[in-house]
Amino acid sequence: MSASRAILHVDMDAFYASVEQRDRPELRGQPAIVGGTSNRGVVAAASYEVRKFGVRSAMPIREALRRCPHAICVKPRMSVYREASHQVFAVFHEYTPVVEGLSLDEAFLDVTGSLALMGDAISIARGIKQKILAATGLTASVGVAPNKLVAKIGSDLNKPDGLTVVNAQNLRAVLDPLSVRRLPGLGRKLGERVEAAGLTTLGELRTAPDAVLWPIFGRDSQRMRERAAGIDDRPVMSE
Repeated sequence: MSASRAILHVDMDAFYASVEQRDRPELRGQPAIVGGTSNRGVVAAASYEVRKFGVRSAMPIREALRRCPHAICVKPRMSVYREASHQVFAVFHEYTPVVEGLSLDEAFLDVTGSLALMGDAISIARGIKQKILAATGLTASVGVAPNKLVAKIGSDLNKPDGLTVVNAQNLRAVLDPLSVRRLPGLGRKLGERVEAAGLTTLGELRTAPDAVLWPIFGRDSQRMRERAAGIDDRPVMSE
C-alpha cells in the first residue's frame, strides 16, 4: 500500500435531515424523515434518531412509518441542500484543488500536495470539520487514509461527527474485524453470498482461498481479496 498519498473521504452526517433539524428547532432530537409526505414516496434521508428504528434512506416511506409510527416526515428542499453543499465544497477547495465530489454531501480530497503548507492530514481533516460546522452548522465525518477505498470505509466508522485515521500501522487492526458489508461496492446480494460461504469479516475475505472465492467472484476473486486488504490505487479525479 502506498503511503505517499493523503486521501480524505468527507461525508456529511444525515445531510438532508440535519439541514432540516438545523432550520426547524422543533425537529431537533426527533425521528425525522426527509422524503415524500404521502405513503407513496421513499426516504431521501433519515435522522440519527429515526435510524435507531431501522429506518434507512431509499426505504419506502410506508415501511419507514411501520417501523417508526411517530416519525415526522418532511418534504425535501433541494435548493436549500444545494446551497449548503456549495458552502461545504467551498471549504474543501480552501485546502486542495483535487476534490472529487460523489454527491451533494460527500467527496474525496487528495491533500498530499497541501501537507507542506497546511500541516498533516489529521490537522487538515480537523480544520475541514471545524470550518464546515462554522459555515453551515452541520457536522461531517472524515476518513483519513492512504487511498480512496480505505478513506471511504473510515469515514463511516465513527458517525456522526467522526474522524477515523487509518495508516499502514493500524490498517489490519481496523479493517480485518469489520463486516464484509462494510466493503464499498459489495451489494446486498453479493454480501449475502459471501456470508453464506462463511466469510463474515474483511479479514476472512482477505485470506480466503480461491476455492471459496471463485464460485462467488470468478475472475474478480483476486481483486476482491485486495479490496478486503485495503489495496486501491485509483486517483482522486477532480471535477
